[in-house]
Amino acid sequence: MTRGPVLHGEVVRLRPIEAHDAERLWEAVQDPESTRLTGTTATFAREDIDAWAAEVADRPGRYDWAIVSAAVRDGRPVSDDLIGEIVLNEVDASARSANLRLQLLPNYRGRGYGRDAIFEVLRYAFDGSADDDGPHLHRVGLDVLSINPRARALYESLGFREEGRLRDVYRDGDRWADAIVMSILEDEFRAFV
Repeated sequence: MTRGPVLHGEVVRLRPIEAHDAERLWEAVQDPESTRLTGTTATFAREDIDAWAAEVADRPGRYDWAIVSAAVRDGRPVSDDLIGEIVLNEVDASARSANLRLQLLPNYRGRGYGRDAIFEVLRYAFDGSADDDGPHLHRVGLDVLSINPRARALYESLGFREEGRLRDVYRDGDRWADAIVMSILEDEFRAFV
């Protein structure tokens, strides 16, 4: 289940992450707002990001896509630059379950890219694509920090439901933040579309 297919949405194209995405991935991990809102506490060396970008698309048990604009001119993509990443990881074929993670570069938030990317990944997760049969999952879950109401509203608008809450699980400066556990099931997604 490595190197997932290219997925096409209304405003995004999702393609497997490649080595040349390292520069933009490096930018993403340098963004303090993003690391805060996702609860990222790890620090990364540039060499780690370079190695990650070069090999992650071939790791089993996960799909890592670069989010790029779907804009075309004269039948060709305007740009192939990564504007974010979306990941379906912790794929468990027996339980037909996986975890979803999304991160957008600062200039691309709030413009519909995340929503379109999530929708296309859910479509692939539950039903496959024209080029790939897909993992045929039953459940896709995620957690969102309580300090990130915008992301929570996005997930809810796509049919995710709250399952529970992990209290004070992330540090937010001098305060604590809860992780809100959410999921969507295959029949809920099909009813949504």
